[in-house]
Amino acid sequence: MTNNKRGLYSKIFEIVGKIPKGKISTYGQIGKIAGCSPRVVGYAMHAVNDENIPWQRVINRKGRISFPEGSQGYDEQRAILEAEGIFFDAKGKIDLKKFGWESGVMSSV
Repeated sequence: MTNNKRGLYSKIFEIVGKIPKGKISTYGQIGKIAGCSPRVVGYAMHAVNDENIPWQRVINRKGRISFPEGSQGYDEQRAILEAEGIFFDAKGKIDLKKFGWESGVMSSV
């Protein structure tokens, strides 16, 4: 991993680490703060190897988990989020207005 990539991932991890339990953010929101694309945030979340980084709190802009429904990753992420008090509707979506991390809080990172 290059130093630039390592630095960017560290910044993303720091931002994600500030998302409180019971709240979620999107790849796009994190990318906007970190100055990168949502896809790069996704790559960073895939690379998380620190149990203190709440990777599960980052979802897609549609309010859905990005893993394929029914996969081990999907089931794990959903179980963790539900244990944190996040509710999914009948279609497997999370209400971003209700559970989203406020952008004002995020911009203070």
